[in-house]
Amino acid sequence: MRESRHLLVVGGGTMGVDIAASFAAFGWRTSIVNPRDGRFDSIGSRFDAAMKRIGAQSAGGPGIFQQLSDAPWGEISLVIEAVPEQLELKQQIFAALEALAGPDTPLCSNSSALPISRIGQGLKTQHRMLGTHYFMPAHLVPGVEVVCSEHTDSAIADQVASVLEEVGKVAIRVRKDLPGFLVNRLQHAVSREAFSLMEQGIVSPEDIDAAVRFGFGFRYLAAGPCLQRDHAGLDVHHAAAQSIYPDLCNASTPSKALAQRVQEGAIGMKAGRGFYHWTTDSMAQERERYEALLATASHLLASEISKARHRKTD
Repeated sequence: MRESRHLLVVGGGTMGVDIAASFAAFGWRTSIVNPRDGRFDSIGSRFDAAMKRIGAQSAGGPGIFQQLSDAPWGEISLVIEAVPEQLELKQQIFAALEALAGPDTPLCSNSSALPISRIGQGLKTQHRMLGTHYFMPAHLVPGVEVVCSEHTDSAIADQVASVLEEVGKVAIRVRKDLPGFLVNRLQHAVSREAFSLMEQGIVSPEDIDAAVRFGFGFRYLAAGPCLQRDHAGLDVHHAAAQSIYPDLCNASTPSKALAQRVQEGAIGMKAGRGFYHWTTDSMAQERERYEALLATASHLLASEISKARHRKTD
């Protein structure tokens, strides 16, 4: 990877700007490409806010361009695409990136669901294409999935993972671009059971959130499910699994608790209602609380994040 340490982000939405800030905080030059739409004029202010949240100086902000062809391609050493989840749009962008970027420049997608093998399908340099799946808010959550297709050169994936770790992230290697990758599959497994219990009238949304945040989720700050089971004893969890697994939800379609709300337009904060009701003031207060707590957690786990980057499995 070129010594210029210059990141190009394609897409100036929330994720794209926060990704750029996470690199800029570690001294990288950053550029963002976004058409002049409703998000364009706020890119600079949102970038500054993200930098402030993580306690970094803006250093002049990112270069902002309306077209891919306008970017300083002779300097770009890494590209991360962060446009909406539309396969055709991403395919068009990657075709353009293949033509514009230097031959050794890794081309990454922040897609949360679309496999990189489909995004790069038919292109000549799929060996340098991979997924870099961030989690909102991207400048605060340490983990980033590094997702390979069957075409991805493992050396390039290693290179990208190393860069992510240099800018304070924990690279989570996923060796096959299966639907949902790793983290979303784990999240949806928990949500499927939670929503099933809600439909049965056994628990409320508030109780589900409390169970995760102040129950088993609280322990996940210290140990993931594999390490936690070593703490508790595999025999204990094996016995519990024999009793619990037959009764767990194994539905292959989204739950009614989720589907009905979507059908009614109750899709969360942006609609003013989801599992909870939201006003302009309550949304602002919640977002501030949420980001402030995540920033505190990130600082609290700084030494653990450093250890995670170097931990090897036996």
